[in-house]
Amino acid sequence: MNHPIGGFGGWELLRTMRQGKDLAGRRVGRRTARRVLEFARPYRWAIAVFLVTVVLTAGIGVATPVLAGNVINEIGSARAGAAGTIIRIALLIAVLAVLDALLSLAQRWYSARIGEGIILDLRRRVYDHVQRMPLQFFSRTQTGALISRLNNDVIGAQRAFTSTLSSVVSNIIMLVLTAGVMLTLSWQITVLSLSLLPLFIVPARRVGSRLAAITREAYQLDASMNATMTERFGVAGALLVKLFGHPDTETDRFADKAARVRDIGVQSAMVSRTFFVAMLLVASLAQALTYGLGGWLAVHDRISAGTVVTLALLLVRLYGPLTALSNVRVEVMSALVSFERVFEVLDLAPSIAERPGTRRVPPGSARIEFRDVHFQYPSAAEVSLASLEDVAALERTVTGPVLRGVSFTVEPGQVVALVGPSGAGKSTTAMLVPRIYDVTTGAVLVGGVDVREAELQSLRDTIGVVTQDAHLFHDTIAANLRYAKPGATTDELWAALDLAQIGDVVRSAPDGLATIVGERGYRFSGGEKQRIAIARLLLKAPSIVILDEATAHLDSESEAAVQRALAAALTGRTALVIAHRLSTVRDADLVLAVDGGRIVERGTHDELVLAGGLYSELYRTQFTARTS
Repeated sequence: MNHPIGGFGGWELLRTMRQGKDLAGRRVGRRTARRVLEFARPYRWAIAVFLVTVVLTAGIGVATPVLAGNVINEIGSARAGAAGTIIRIALLIAVLAVLDALLSLAQRWYSARIGEGIILDLRRRVYDHVQRMPLQFFSRTQTGALISRLNNDVIGAQRAFTSTLSSVVSNIIMLVLTAGVMLTLSWQITVLSLSLLPLFIVPARRVGSRLAAITREAYQLDASMNATMTERFGVAGALLVKLFGHPDTETDRFADKAARVRDIGVQSAMVSRTFFVAMLLVASLAQALTYGLGGWLAVHDRISAGTVVTLALLLVRLYGPLTALSNVRVEVMSALVSFERVFEVLDLAPSIAERPGTRRVPPGSARIEFRDVHFQYPSAAEVSLASLEDVAALERTVTGPVLRGVSFTVEPGQVVALVGPSGAGKSTTAMLVPRIYDVTTGAVLVGGVDVREAELQSLRDTIGVVTQDAHLFHDTIAANLRYAKPGATTDELWAALDLAQIGDVVRSAPDGLATIVGERGYRFSGGEKQRIAIARLLLKAPSIVILDEATAHLDSESEAAVQRALAAALTGRTALVIAHRLSTVRDADLVLAVDGGRIVERGTHDELVLAGGLYSELYRTQFTARTS
């Protein structure tokens, strides 16, 4: 005989009870529910077949105890044909068992097909959407919280169409069929058995509250340990610990949290076991009442012995659905809240998006024009979510203008340098060209096309960027290079590496192009990373190049090597160069001195040095610092 608890998934019941306190007071709007149904539309036929298997399984679950009772009745009847009837009933039970097994496999297949399909669709849509978010979104968002939306919340949403849906439907059908049959057989026994139900549910809810409290603490400790490991096990964090940290102290702090997680695990195990023992006891008492009253009625010929057995077996299948359905709101709300959290990300509209009727930037376009450009960063509420920043409410402070009336033109083949103090707006100016940001007012044109009206792919095909912190993915050198040109041949890779003055270094590596660069490229020096990034740009072969402090923080030898690589990268191309070291822009066709979001000076290096203005002051400050 099946145990009552195991018969209806006691662990699932405990999980929903843990969530109940966290979901108290939560409301999910009808719009969310409608969107969920729309999301399920592609799987409607699979869901329909899935539900049919659930219904049939529930029917078999009720039919089997009834047949078992008939067997008992036939055994006690002493009729001449009783043996044959018993064999036929036994064969029918066997057929139903085989059918139940096949339905279980079909149900699991459809459940997996629906669930995994929904996970794929949600993850794909969220990943695609997040890629299109503005840079400020990533600078404000906690990476772990964002990843959680792609993992935990997506899986929680998937549960709505698998475990929740099947649980609700099967429990309702099981409850109706079981209660109907039991009342038909003996309403007295049915009412008496249900009288113990409060002893079943009330302790379960109290246990659920206790489990919710310790589970929340465990989740917080797990998150804290994960954050610690993420920080300490990254290359930069590991280096900081080695230079300034105390390994024993670090281990002790981590061990304290891990020990508390261990203690919570023990508490959770004991609370859960106590719950199961208590529930099994209550269910066993209910069965004892059934056998007692049923036996008394059977002895007095009120009901048959087979009916007593049937009622006892059905009782197991009655308590399960009743208890599970008492927590159905928690289960449904949990799934809907997961959907709501996913929709929250999808509803945050990217500030940079292609407009209807976009135009392709003509291939080979090499002219840049800024027309009275003003720019200020959007508020946090426009680009981020409080839940992803782990704050109660987003800042609504609007920052002041970063650029104020910037106008200039870079003709094809020219090298124009932007110089000025930190925070003057140089990098912001450069990032307006590939449309990392959008102007507030004014216009930026590439090849005569306003970048806001340009097809994004054609715009980014035209422009190549090298920043001061050249990022490399944890992959091979070849894969990092082909990120710029997926179909590049091996010969093209080597040609780009040689032009970037890094070919010999890669050839000397044990695995050559198959060398793994490590996290953020940390297996290579700063100058080597920069030259690999330049090789990636050369492979892309853009007509416009933006260099954002590409030689900053490099030693003299590395800077010289990078400068030789840059000379190859700039040959025959239009370049917008942001430079902190003014010695690197001596040969620029035009130097623009930026201060306070405005262009305050423009001219060649020699002209601006003689002018005695901001550029001259910056140059003399650097020259004095280098010679002192």
